[in-house]
Amino acid sequence: MTYLKLAWRNIWRNRRRTLITISAIVFAVLAAIVMQSMNRGSYEVMIDRMVNFNTGHLQIQDYRYDGEASLDNAFHYDETLRGRILNADPRITRVVPRVETFMLAANDVSTRGAAVFGVDPEKEQAFNQIGNYLADGRFPEAGEQTAVMGKGLADRLQLGVGDTLALIGQGRFGMSASGLFEIAGIIDHPIRDMNNSAVYLPIQAAQELLSAEDHITGLLISVQQERHTGAVAASVRNELEAEELVIFTWPELMPELLELMEMDLAMPRLLTLVLYVVIGFGFFGTVLTMTMERLREFGVLLSVGMKRISLSFVVFIETLIISAMAVAFGITLSWVLLKLIDPISLSGDAAQAVIDMGFEPIIPMSFAPDQFFIQGFYVFLIAMAVFLFPLVKILKLNILEAARS
Repeated sequence: MTYLKLAWRNIWRNRRRTLITISAIVFAVLAAIVMQSMNRGSYEVMIDRMVNFNTGHLQIQDYRYDGEASLDNAFHYDETLRGRILNADPRITRVVPRVETFMLAANDVSTRGAAVFGVDPEKEQAFNQIGNYLADGRFPEAGEQTAVMGKGLADRLQLGVGDTLALIGQGRFGMSASGLFEIAGIIDHPIRDMNNSAVYLPIQAAQELLSAEDHITGLLISVQQERHTGAVAASVRNELEAEELVIFTWPELMPELLELMEMDLAMPRLLTLVLYVVIGFGFFGTVLTMTMERLREFGVLLSVGMKRISLSFVVFIETLIISAMAVAFGITLSWVLLKLIDPISLSGDAAQAVIDMGFEPIIPMSFAPDQFFIQGFYVFLIAMAVFLFPLVKILKLNILEAARS
């Protein structure tokens, strides 16, 4: 306790120098967190959409489907299988069946390639609120022989609500698959590629069209927290180990997206590193000046019997207190600032460019806890590195020379 009081008094003997040092570290923490939050926020939204509309946190497939994405490799699905999966782990929140295939979508004069999804309307709405993206019409109910199209695909085929959509393709085991469906709704899909190609059918209608009664190509699973994905996958694998089914996590299903994210985040990480190197040298300069100014003080303390290790410990506490105060204030200020600016709305050409890429014209902020607390760790490492200088100086200090200076 005595060392702590001594360190606290030493820190505030020169208030200006201490405040300048704290301000520099606060700026570094603030800049690093905001930079990471802006980048990670955009990718979190992208991943969330891909998970909700494409892969799920987990996805169950026939073991042959990954090598050959064909309806021939669909698997049987019923309420018994659904119950087994839900009971495999209490962290599973939803189980959503889908039939997915590629077909030709046509009007009376032209055709376009389409990704056809057979979905359970009620479960799909609970899973990703897809009905909230309707631009016109409604989402069909279970058992209807109607379809919902992505707005981009509907525009290209010049079709609207109430028109008839023709689907032409191949069902299971080479069976011919073709049918006419009234368009019940047009969806402005949040994923650009799917907006230009997606057709949604009630799952019973899709299974009948594709000669795939009681079969699905994928079973999407959502979990309470994304961090539970790996543990839940292990539980489901144990439950289905005797089945010809495999369980994939969303990172396994989207490796290209994760690689792209890592590449794109490399530059912000490099800038953060440069920022901390600059701040580290600034911090070192302050500690260097403080140490040289206090050599006489150190010499007097050592000459009256204070041990070198005790003096080193006091200086260590001083460095730690400055770092802790700066990091705590920097994290708090960052969180408040992010709350105030989240999300950043774009306008003009920048907004149009983002809309053209299929995204909302906003920059969302990430509030992932690790990006806040990791800054404390980085600053602690800097503080430890900077502390080496006064430590070495104290251990090698000549008491007589220091006392005379």
